[in-house]
Amino acid sequence: MKATIKSRVLGCAIAATVAAAIAHTFATGPRVIAQKDKKQEQKKSQQQKPQQPQKEDVPTIKVGTQLVNVLFSVQDKQNRYLNDLKQEDVQILENGQPQDIFTFKRELDLPLTMAILVDVSGSEEFMLPQLKESGSRFVESVVRAGKDTVAVLKFEGEATVMQELTSNPKRVRKALEDIAYIAPPPVSVYGGATPPINGGSRQGSTAIWDAIVATAADMLAKEPGRKTIILLTDGEDTSSRMKLDEAINEALRAEVVIYTIGIGDSGRFGINEGVLKKLADATGGRAVFPKNNRDLDHAFALLEQDLRQQYLLAYEPKNDATDGGFRKLEIRVVTRNAKDLKIRHRRGYYAPQG
Repeated sequence: MKATIKSRVLGCAIAATVAAAIAHTFATGPRVIAQKDKKQEQKKSQQQKPQQPQKEDVPTIKVGTQLVNVLFSVQDKQNRYLNDLKQEDVQILENGQPQDIFTFKRELDLPLTMAILVDVSGSEEFMLPQLKESGSRFVESVVRAGKDTVAVLKFEGEATVMQELTSNPKRVRKALEDIAYIAPPPVSVYGGATPPINGGSRQGSTAIWDAIVATAADMLAKEPGRKTIILLTDGEDTSSRMKLDEAINEALRAEVVIYTIGIGDSGRFGINEGVLKKLADATGGRAVFPKNNRDLDHAFALLEQDLRQQYLLAYEPKNDATDGGFRKLEIRVVTRNAKDLKIRHRRGYYAPQG
C-alpha cells in the first residue's frame, strides 16, 4: 500500500512541477519576444551560455522512507482479547514521541513464519514424548498448508536443523517425531550427520541464547510474514557464547516474536522463569509455565489464540535518521482504562544503518 500511495504522491508532485513550468513559459515567453526583434533575440541567445538553475528552485520530494510494522494484541483483566479496536483507539510512540499511524487493521491473514526450538538437554529427557505430541497438535491446528512456513530445530550445546522452513505440516510433524534425547558421548563425533548451525561442539550442555541468535539471524531475518520462535526449554543456559541481551537484540533486529514454554524436569533442574519472561516480554510474545501434560496442551492453545488475535499497525517514523540506533516503542489504548489492559508488542526496533 505504501509503495502505491508514495508513487501517486511522487507523480502528482512531478506533474505539478512540470505544469507550473509550462504555464510560466506560456505566460511570460511570448510577451518578451514581442518587444524585440526575433533574429536579434535568437543571435543573443546563441551567444549566451545556459544558466544553471538555482538550487532553491529545484523541488525537493521526500521518498523511500521505511514503514515500521508492529504487531500487538490486547487483553482485559479477565484475559479476554479486545477485537473491536479502531485506529482512533490506539496511539504509538517512538522514544516517547507520538507517531502518525499509516495503516491499522486486525491481522487475520498475514502468513506465519515460525521456528520451533526444542531443548533436548538432560533436563528435558522425560518431557520430550508429551512435548512432541502436544507440539504436533499445535502445528496441525495453527499451520495453513501452502501459506504458513515452519521449521524445527533441536538444541543442547549445539543447534541442529531437523526441518528447514516448509509449508507442509506433515514434514513438520515428522521432524518433531524424529527428535530424541541422546546421552552425550565421551567425545563429540558427528561423522556424516548434519552439522550444528552455530559451529563447535558443546554436546551435553545447553546453549539457549546461541540457538536463538542463530535462528533469528540465519533463518528468519530475511523471511516475510509474522516471524515467530516457539522456544521449549527450562531456561537454564549453561554454555552459550552469546548473552541473553544479545539474543533479545538479534530477535528485535529480525523482527521476531518469541513465545517461551518453560518446561523440564523441575524436580531435578528447576525452571528459570525470569529469563523466559524477559525474552517474551521484550519481543512481544508470551511466557507460559505448564505444570503437567494437560497444562502443556493449554499452553499451546494460548499461543494459538495470541497468533489469531493480533492487530497490525504501521507508521512512518518522524525520526528518519539512518543511524542504526535502537528506538523504543510503546502502544497505548487511549479510549480505555490502561490499568485494565495487557498489551503485548515488541519493545523496540533498530533503525536502518547508513
